[in-house]
Amino acid sequence: MATEHASGGPSSSQDSAEPPDTVLSEIGRALFHLRRIWIKPDLMKKIRAQTSGGPGGRPLQYSNLMVVHAVAALSAAAEDPGCPTTEVTVGAVAERLEIDPSTASRLVGHAIDAGLVSRRPSPVDARRANLGLTEAGHRVRQVAERSRRAYLAGLMADWTPEERAEFARLLTRFAEAAVQTPAQLEGIEKIFREAGAD
Repeated sequence: MATEHASGGPSSSQDSAEPPDTVLSEIGRALFHLRRIWIKPDLMKKIRAQTSGGPGGRPLQYSNLMVVHAVAALSAAAEDPGCPTTEVTVGAVAERLEIDPSTASRLVGHAIDAGLVSRRPSPVDARRANLGLTEAGHRVRQVAERSRRAYLAGLMADWTPEERAEFARLLTRFAEAAVQTPAQLEGIEKIFREAGAD
């Protein structure tokens, strides 16, 4: 039996839902606006202007940049004495980018064709390839990092050093939590199911 409100009408599922948390709503909106911040065409244009293209003048793609950053991070980690492996493989790139191995293989192949990543046989397992950045790859990474830092510095020009440090701490904490508990795809289906959408 439906619960009656003072107005005399039955309550809806929307009425019975918990009141929205305005802070969480603000965070959600902010993250939605940030979803494409690093793949705007302007960033790639700046990187292309400051670096030489790949063989045949092939233009750089955002996926090239993703692979470059992944290989750079994995190479740095491999130099750590505590790291269990000293190799950077396609499988490691797939894990780093959280994509399937076949997609990683294709993206790594594109980065190699663009002259940004080198591939040599693994001394540990001849069936695997050990990846590294070429000189052009290092340049692309440096330009991308410089552009990103300049952009962030401009956005936070009127922030105090303490505000920057606190934001960095909280954002890092948030990102680490998101990595540990990623959003589930079935959540999208649940949204439409509960909304009664076809």
